[in-house]
Amino acid sequence: MLSGGLQNVCGSFLVDFKDSLYQNFIEDDRYMYLVSGLGTTLVITLFAVLIGIVLGFLVAIVRSTYDKTGKLKVLSKICGCYLTIIRGTPAVVQLLIMYYIVFVNFDSKITVAIIAFGINSGAYVAEIVRSGIMSIDKGQMEAGRSLGFGYAQTMWYIIIPQAFKNVLPALANEFIVLLKETSICGYIGLMDLTRGGDIIRSRTYEAFLPLFAVALIYLLLVMILTKLVSILERRLRTSER
Repeated sequence: MLSGGLQNVCGSFLVDFKDSLYQNFIEDDRYMYLVSGLGTTLVITLFAVLIGIVLGFLVAIVRSTYDKTGKLKVLSKICGCYLTIIRGTPAVVQLLIMYYIVFVNFDSKITVAIIAFGINSGAYVAEIVRSGIMSIDKGQMEAGRSLGFGYAQTMWYIIIPQAFKNVLPALANEFIVLLKETSICGYIGLMDLTRGGDIIRSRTYEAFLPLFAVALIYLLLVMILTKLVSILERRLRTSER
């Protein structure tokens, strides 16, 4: 009798679970909210990463040049102010300022989000890269100059490649954080992955499955990114040999 009762409970649970799956994802093609939101999240993350890398490397080079040579003092001070402001304020506040103040008349919410997250990421990338540049032995710079390279050439061909290898894990962690930070895009009305799950929840009045699905997708994205970075690290170590 106990076994039969357990089977009935399990059978009832499976039926309810299937009904919940159908209601949350199949009915009215609600899974498309997640698909569309995922596409928005990936687009914002990809372009924000590119902006963050370019901006971060430029700021890091300016700051490290000032630290090493004393040159570019004014630019270094400007970069220092940028880092202080961006790292000292929440990303959601920066996003709201960009949308409601800086780009108030701009129509593309995705573009605004890309710029906001790119500027935010650039500040953290800059400090990561700068620490990598400063960790390179001074003899590397002297060796480059002895080969006839100028300061810029030595930085580009000798210092930065070594620094990149050293800070790759930290950069990967920053990009993972950026991917998850895009979940605040709903504050400006963008339907990203998190917002897509929230829309499903508002339609079905069930929170567990939509939010669990969103969390699972984020987890899979982070695992894929982590795996790709580990492959890149192995290839870089192999190339050193």
